Amino acid sequence: MSSTPPPEQSPPAQPPTEQPETASHLSALARLLPFLRPVLPRLVLGTVAALISALLSLATPIAMRALVDGPLAQSDASAVWPVALAILLLALGEAFFVYMRRILVTLPSTQIEAAMRRSLYGQLQALPVAFHDRWQSGQLLSRAVQDLGMIRRFIAFGMPLLVVNAITLVVGIVILFFWSPVLAGAFVVLSAPIVFVALRFERRYFTISRSAQDQAGDLATTVEQSIHGIRVLKAFGRGRHALEGFTDQASNLRETEIDKARMDGHLWMWLTIVPYVSYAVCLFLGVWLAATGQLSVGTLFAFFAVAMVLNWPIESIGFLFAFLIDASNASRRFHEIVDSENTIVDPEAPTTIAQPRGRLVFDDVHFRYQDAQPHERDLVDGATLTLEPGETMALIGITGSGKTTLTALPARLYDVTGGRVLLDGVDVRDLSLSELRTHVAMAFEDATLFSATVRENVLMGVPDASDDVLDRALDIAQAGFVRDLPDGLDTQIGEEGLSLSGGQRQRLALARAVAADPAVLVLDDPLSALDVETEAQVEEALRSVLDRTTALIVAHRPSTVQLADRVALMRDGRIDDVGTHSELLARNEHYRYVISSLEEAELDRRSIDAVTGSMQVIDVDALERELEQEQDEEVSR
Repeated sequence: MSSTPPPEQSPPAQPPTEQPETASHLSALARLLPFLRPVLPRLVLGTVAALISALLSLATPIAMRALVDGPLAQSDASAVWPVALAILLLALGEAFFVYMRRILVTLPSTQIEAAMRRSLYGQLQALPVAFHDRWQSGQLLSRAVQDLGMIRRFIAFGMPLLVVNAITLVVGIVILFFWSPVLAGAFVVLSAPIVFVALRFERRYFTISRSAQDQAGDLATTVEQSIHGIRVLKAFGRGRHALEGFTDQASNLRETEIDKARMDGHLWMWLTIVPYVSYAVCLFLGVWLAATGQLSVGTLFAFFAVAMVLNWPIESIGFLFAFLIDASNASRRFHEIVDSENTIVDPEAPTTIAQPRGRLVFDDVHFRYQDAQPHERDLVDGATLTLEPGETMALIGITGSGKTTLTALPARLYDVTGGRVLLDGVDVRDLSLSELRTHVAMAFEDATLFSATVRENVLMGVPDASDDVLDRALDIAQAGFVRDLPDGLDTQIGEEGLSLSGGQRQRLALARAVAADPAVLVLDDPLSALDVETEAQVEEALRSVLDRTTALIVAHRPSTVQLADRVALMRDGRIDDVGTHSELLARNEHYRYVISSLEEAELDRRSIDAVTGSMQVIDVDALERELEQEQDEEVSR
């Protein structure tokens, strides 16, 4: 039997407060090496091209020194042209290698971004439902888009510039010391404060950079929720309230970005002031050295030409430090997802069920969330239940009794924390996930559809199924309305199926489960949004499926209970009683209470259906336009 999975780690609730050193930033970026390795030769060539262009820019002052101290000093006009031609060739060579650097690094950086995005998406698909329960969707989206874009830009521009600028600084300073140790020493000493300013910037910038990235993720979550819940916001007139909440979050992000810009600007101020102060001091010193004959005019001219070439590597320290920290934070955020442990995985040696019969057994099953407090009871607390092949079992109980949680265990949406779930005598944890989910299909109360065609949505579990399978599933689910859509079965359904009614979405989700033709069918109140007449038609058609498929149905209506061969009463996470509807009515007081509650709710629902069926049809589009106009007027005021 498979062992109980270890507890999962919770995502960080806030940015880390420790201040990583530069080595820590580099180690975070070094974790990207597996993605860099396939394109590393091309990246190296791009960096070499950038280095050659930088060295050529340093060679130009050397040629100018020779020009000033040679032909110009000797008034030899004929000797000027070869040196001028050499300077022109150096400039053309520098431009060529800058072009080559861009060509060589742009393609690999996009390939790396695509590979990382595939890895992240694959991990999100593999991680269990418990992981997605704890993470905001906007945080995941910002990692997949914003953070990976940051890493791509760093690989394409920041990383080569770090290498090239460091080498350029070293080579340039060596040249300066070769020409004039005194002048070069003064230049280095006067420029040294930049190092201390940069180190102070690094320690402060890390936290604020991480905060900005996390706030961007929170903002993305708000936008996504508002888009998906736009009908609710409009129906309850909460558009202005939602806008105020969004504005507060956007303002917080704006303030954080302003703080980032303020810190960046403060660093740039020092990176501008310090070099020019050193230039001014070195100019006075250099003129004195030239006047006393200790330095030639050509060398003095070339010295400042090289110093100006070094100006960009010095000024770029702030830009590259910020880039480095942003990219390292993005790498950490990326690895927070890909490093998350997947506790629901295939066993090392999967068992196979050659001919599934559909016998489903819950054997003393326990389940609790990993972050549950020790004093809290298990959501499923020792449930034992057996479904024989072809049997339909209704699962009934008051809200919070554990019904939905129990139905998530056979398909391993969650893993039990105690006991076993057996399918035809095999622990479901000993089956491969792909095989298990061909044997067990589910339809949920909250029907989820994808932005794809009707055909693709219904045949998601069996994409190669024939049209006969598709037609049968649609007929059983009473979803024939799709044939009247503009493109029939090839009609594109909008995001999450919001272009359809709740009942239509539920019928398509039910058709998807039926089309999979599973050995076990788990239905979590999949007919809640249907009107009474359509529900009766679906239930009648479902009988043909339930005659040969083991079914576990969460029942919230007395009519659903009538579909079942037996009924399981769930109470406080346990199976309190099992029997036929009439048997439980006769012997179980709590069952009578639950059924009476369902009957009262059903009567209320039928009354509402009757009232709404006789009401005048409302022009929803006109109502939405009126609400939008009122909200626009409020915003403009």
